[in-house]
Amino acid sequence: MSVTSRYREAWEGFWREAPGEQGAVLWDAEPILTAGAHLALFEPHLVDHDLPLVDLGCGNGTQTRFLADRFPHVIGADLSAAALDHARRADPAGQATYRLLDAAETGEAKTLHAELGDANVYMRGVLHQADPDDRQPLADGLAALVGERGRAFLVELSESAKPVLLGLAQSPAGPPPKLAPIFRHGIAPGEVADDAVPLYLHAAGLAVLASGELPLTTTEYRPDGTRIELPSKWLVVGRTV
Repeated sequence: MSVTSRYREAWEGFWREAPGEQGAVLWDAEPILTAGAHLALFEPHLVDHDLPLVDLGCGNGTQTRFLADRFPHVIGADLSAAALDHARRADPAGQATYRLLDAAETGEAKTLHAELGDANVYMRGVLHQADPDDRQPLADGLAALVGERGRAFLVELSESAKPVLLGLAQSPAGPPPKLAPIFRHGIAPGEVADDAVPLYLHAAGLAVLASGELPLTTTEYRPDGTRIELPSKWLVVGRTV
């Protein structure tokens, strides 16, 4: 099963429209505030730091390039060709490699696993905006990439992030500039219940090894100048046998 054409087209439209510079989209925060903070939670659970690392849902590659400075082989994977165009343009030195991948198509994930072997995976904010029918296949694809020895780090918006986003979208002044394109392209963030995420992962054969809460930093600011942070939950998962 692969992602719906509506979902793919929504992301293609979003990334075709997105400006090229770092920080131009809502979640494209500085890596030291995002992937950097996440690595401190992820690395202690790695079985093998030298496994390939897949940045799943890499978008324009900001976090991918940061990760490529810290791991020997990093692959930025996304289902949007337009997103990968941004990523490659921003990485002229080829710090990472980039791959068009529909992770909800288990066959594609298994093909990549056959090429790489077991991999560690970094996945930030992918499951919570996937269409309902794509969530379990996405978890299954994640499990295929991890294999037996890999570990995955997931960050997903909490349920409590949705009212925050809706409140911003319904502001009398209109939604913040970087939030408006998300809704305009039909992308629906914060749609997964908190207790559903471990269930998808368990059904895919993955165990939760660690978890916690951490605000997800955005690139948008409130009228008072404070940066918008969204409630999120993180998990480290892998196979236990």
